[in-house]
Amino acid sequence: VQLVESGGGLVQPGGSLRLSCAASGSIYSIKAMAWYRQAPGKQRDLVARITTSDSTNYADSVKGRFTISRDNAKNTVYLEMNSLKPEDTAVYLCYAEIVPTSTSQSVYAYWGQGTQVTVSS
Repeated sequence: VQLVESGGGLVQPGGSLRLSCAASGSIYSIKAMAWYRQAPGKQRDLVARITTSDSTNYADSVKGRFTISRDNAKNTVYLEMNSLKPEDTAVYLCYAEIVPTSTSQSVYAYWGQGTQVTVSS
């Protein structure tokens, strides 16, 4: 299983970006999907999470500015980021809980490699 993120880049404060993360490989079903971020010298923090029933939760710092969504047919999760601030600068990592086959008894956690988001004027 691979998770591949895209959509990061350099944006000015107040700008917007849309991140995508596509899962591929041996996938029977995907449970929760999420975005985390990690700034240099800091711990990895949850940004947003979405369940199979589209229930979502967000870090307080991004509520009202970021929106997480998923397309189950494409095994893809998105993060729409608006009103970006310099403190949003970080590597953003995709996370997914995946059941690999119809007979699997376990759910496995996978991470993407990350995509850099830099908010600067």
